[in-house]
Amino acid sequence: MATCSLARWLGVLAIAALFVAPTVPLHAQDADPLIARVNGVDIHESDLATAEDEIGSNMPSMAPEQKRDYLITYLADVIVLSQAAEQQNLGNDPDVKHQLAFDRNKVLMEALLQKAGRAAQTDDALHQLYDQAVKQMKPQEEVHARHILVATEDEAKQIEAQLKQGADFATLAKEKSKDPSGPSDGGDLGWFTKDQMVAEFADAAFKLDKGQISDPVHTQFGWHIIKVEDKRIKPTPTFDQVKPQLKNYLAHRAQEELVENLRKTAKIERLDQPAPPAAPNPALNPAAPVKK
Repeated sequence: MATCSLARWLGVLAIAALFVAPTVPLHAQDADPLIARVNGVDIHESDLATAEDEIGSNMPSMAPEQKRDYLITYLADVIVLSQAAEQQNLGNDPDVKHQLAFDRNKVLMEALLQKAGRAAQTDDALHQLYDQAVKQMKPQEEVHARHILVATEDEAKQIEAQLKQGADFATLAKEKSKDPSGPSDGGDLGWFTKDQMVAEFADAAFKLDKGQISDPVHTQFGWHIIKVEDKRIKPTPTFDQVKPQLKNYLAHRAQEELVENLRKTAKIERLDQPAPPAAPNPALNPAAPVKK
């Protein structure tokens, strides 16, 4: 939970999906073994990952070895069909040339964004961002609680009476609670902050002291009996716990800055829209007041 809180503070920047660069494997012979050859064209292990990124969502469910064979077959088909297209000079077709140019630009864009993202993820930058995030975190109280959820107030009152007579809370939760946490964990909800629960539940839980049990509490889910197991100030997550979020934030920020800076210096003309009218020149207007 602490990790999620810091991740929310970091608030990964919302740049368009176009600028999120996917992983592009590099062909290093020692780390990227050759697994097939089709009409003289090599297929490497990393090509399978690229193929899976391309068609993975459309693949049927299958065992790992079958999936591997499927991807190799797909890559072989790509090679033999592209070679056949070359023999028919389809590479000179204007539409094909246009698509190839677009794909080339996209790959170059992704490579540049990856480079910028990696360059931003230095140890110094990561630790500096972590320190800034920790300073911004305000102390938050957390409660560790159990609950029993039932449909009616009468059921809740009956359970309350059993608890006052010495019944074990976890045992009753396993027997009576309609919440999935009942049968599986004896109603244990773990640690949570006040904003993570509906208002009625949170208000009741945070008013209780350690070991206390609430009166029946009504929420949109039904009637609850709550037991507070412990209370504490939410611990600060460690650097290693949030390092992946820190790296993602720095990479996205660097990519966004790169895009914004290049846009500022680029000459972008909208030829599908009429040019805005030129501002009138006061010097050419006889009625314009003369500045003294």
